[in-house]
Amino acid sequence: MRKIVVFASGSGTNAENIIKYFNEKRTASVVLVLTNNPLAKVIGKAQKLGVESLVFAKSELIEGKILRKINEIQPDLIVLAGFLLQFPESIIRAYPNKVINIHPALLPNYGGKGMYGMNVHKAVVENKEKETGITVHMVNEHYDEGAIIAQKKVVLLGTDTPEVVAEKVHDLEQRFFPEIIANLLK
Repeated sequence: MRKIVVFASGSGTNAENIIKYFNEKRTASVVLVLTNNPLAKVIGKAQKLGVESLVFAKSELIEGKILRKINEIQPDLIVLAGFLLQFPESIIRAYPNKVINIHPALLPNYGGKGMYGMNVHKAVVENKEKETGITVHMVNEHYDEGAIIAQKKVVLLGTDTPEVVAEKVHDLEQRFFPEIIANLLK
C-alpha cells in the first residue's frame, strides 16, 4: 500500500478528509501527520482516525530531524495541507517530485509569502475577481512557485465576502484534493 505523510499547521480539515478518503479507498494510507503547531486541531483529528501525529519545532525541521523521521517511513508522497512554514530544500531534494501543496487560489495569482487563508480571500475580493479556486502544485524552494498539477475553479459573485469565498474554496478542497492525490499515486 502507498504511504502518505501530511504536514499541517492548523485545523486539519484537509488532512482529516485525506485520511478518511484513503481509509475508504485502501489504495494508500496516511501514515503520519506532522505539525509545527502544538495547538493545531489536526493533532486530535489524526489521533481520532488512528494516524500517528508528531509535533516538531522549526529547528527540528531545518536541522534534519524531521527528514530522518520521513526517511524511516519512505513515503510515496508528502502532502502539505495548510502547512505554513517554508518547506526545507533538504526534504524536497530527498523526495523529488513527491512533495505537493494545496493553495487556496489560482496560482500564479495570490501566491507567495504571507498569502494564505483569509489573506488570499480578502485580496481576491478586493480585486473583484470573477473566479477563484484551488491549485495543487509541486513544492520547490519558493513559496507557491512549483509546477502546477491541477486547478479547480469556482465562480464568484460581486456580493461574495472573503468568508463566502473561503467557504467556496474549502468546498473545492474537500471535493478534489484527495482525488488529485489518488491520481498522483497511480
